[in-house]
Amino acid sequence: MHGLKDMQPQPPHDYVSVRLAGGSCTASKPWRRHLGWRRWKQLSKLQRSLILVALVICGMASYHIVTEHLRGLSDGVKEGNRVLIPVIPNRLPETIKPGQPPAPEHTSQISHLSQRRLPHTSGLAIPRKKGSASDTVVDSKKEGQEERVISWCGAVVHTDRFKDGDSEKPQPKHKGKLSNNTEAGCLEAVQEAFLHSWKGYKEFAWGHDELRPLSKSYSEWFGLGLTLIDALDTMWILGLKEEFEEAKSWVASELTFNKNVDVNLFESTIRILGGLLSTYHLTGDTLFLDKAKDIGSRLMPAFNTPSKIPYSDVNIGTGTAHPPRWTSDSTVAEVTSIQLEFRELSRLTQEPQYQVAVSEVMKQVHKLEGKLDGLVPMFINTNSGQFTHQGIYTMGARADSYYEYLLKQWIQGGKTEPQLLEDYLQAIDGVKKNLLQKSSPNGLTFVGEITHGQFSPKMDHLVCFLPGILALGAHNGLPADHMDLAKQLMETCYQMYIQMETGLSPEIVHFNMHQGSVQDMNVKLADRHNLLRPETVESLFYLYRFTRDHKYQRWGWEILQNFNKYTKVSSGGYTSINNVRDPDYPSPRDKMESFFLGETLKYLYLLFSDNPDLISLDQYVFNTEAHPLPIWPPAA
Repeated sequence: MHGLKDMQPQPPHDYVSVRLAGGSCTASKPWRRHLGWRRWKQLSKLQRSLILVALVICGMASYHIVTEHLRGLSDGVKEGNRVLIPVIPNRLPETIKPGQPPAPEHTSQISHLSQRRLPHTSGLAIPRKKGSASDTVVDSKKEGQEERVISWCGAVVHTDRFKDGDSEKPQPKHKGKLSNNTEAGCLEAVQEAFLHSWKGYKEFAWGHDELRPLSKSYSEWFGLGLTLIDALDTMWILGLKEEFEEAKSWVASELTFNKNVDVNLFESTIRILGGLLSTYHLTGDTLFLDKAKDIGSRLMPAFNTPSKIPYSDVNIGTGTAHPPRWTSDSTVAEVTSIQLEFRELSRLTQEPQYQVAVSEVMKQVHKLEGKLDGLVPMFINTNSGQFTHQGIYTMGARADSYYEYLLKQWIQGGKTEPQLLEDYLQAIDGVKKNLLQKSSPNGLTFVGEITHGQFSPKMDHLVCFLPGILALGAHNGLPADHMDLAKQLMETCYQMYIQMETGLSPEIVHFNMHQGSVQDMNVKLADRHNLLRPETVESLFYLYRFTRDHKYQRWGWEILQNFNKYTKVSSGGYTSINNVRDPDYPSPRDKMESFFLGETLKYLYLLFSDNPDLISLDQYVFNTEAHPLPIWPPAA
């Protein structure tokens, strides 16, 4: 106790006697107050101080016990006869160095789905600040508690305090392969997240493009049911057959492309055409192939340009196409990331025009000048067919999926197109030579950008697709050091999550490179949003499939729990947030992107599955919207 060393010895008879006398509760109160005050004045100054300190300590202890009790009562959210206890994810504000054990998480208890797998809410609804939307974001925070267990997919792992320098990490009791119960708990948690999302979409946005979960409404982009189409193959893979049949009925009876509406060629191709082709392959139902033919043919006018580089926008009702209103340029990523889908459409229909159109784009980009060691600029002109706005080279927005589709087209076509492989390998060498750096103080490997000859330590979350692509290339016989780089970048992308106060990555980070820096990354105010993007969990899926290192599953589990903690909306759905650095009020944006169901949850489910034949990577290649398309069999 503070100040004890200043106390003087007291005689043994110095004590306080408190006697509780019986009698009526209506005894003379003024007399009792007078007597009590006189006795208080008789005490020494030291005795009075000790009594006051004791009362303060007792009050603090009582407050802690009472509040913990009340909090415990509210931790379980009842549903029927079940009590769902929220999982508290592991959030670390500082870098976790390789070999350093993670901080322990709290115990988790995941409810079992009924045979119908009804959606439910797990977590506690917290009031929102004034001026916010009408609904609540689910939150399950329990600050200040220190547990000696890690919860992972329903498995409880007891841990001890690790000595300084101990590199052993707490592991589940099952070594190697997940136990059936643990794997089932992970998969079930993803199913529950999907069903909670689907509940909101079905109630408030059915047949529309995107759910606005907080305002319980919807937003339209093309008016084509983007979320529903994007989620078709996810439902099939997750085994949600009843929900799939509901969506299929809408596609059969309501989905029409005979509409006077402008759509973006790239987004319509990867989400709608890709989603329909994938669902056709998984189900064998020709309904989806017929719809794919319809939208594919309506997108073809976009290629009617002087250069054969397609326009960005096309009216699928009138058959007219045009560039954006402000420029005659298209982005390089958009015109070079539609090939998997149109090539597959030609293979299925035996109509070559689709493949011819997209292959011409790749041929032109292959021979263009203006690259930097295989790295391409961000824009290309639809009239001249030349790169524009040269001097900026990035693996992020407007260029990212160009590199992805180089490798994936080569794999899709049975590794028979050496030009695609040549461009891919040259680009990866260009990344190593020009864009790769390490942060300070912890030496995280990251991919920056080149702007007119100057290096910028800016890295988009979108770049986190790269570890997965590098791993996929190594799996298909490309240099082994691609896998080494994939692992290093995977660690960096994970750090982009756990170094944030919410455990969710911002859209963009800037890495520190100067010696003496105290943190590896900074986030500008304008870059602190999280859109429920899939790139990191996508790469975690690839890394786990190829290495079987369970840390990648644990990282994915943490991310899922943080999505549940900070973005889940109690009435149904998940929302993008504006500020990943404010765990108390992450500022919801009231929008659930279609790719949260089409990509993020799908990759999480595949990450947690230990069945390598569930969408085998030796039989399928994923498009950039996570829709699996078959690898072509060898030509007869």
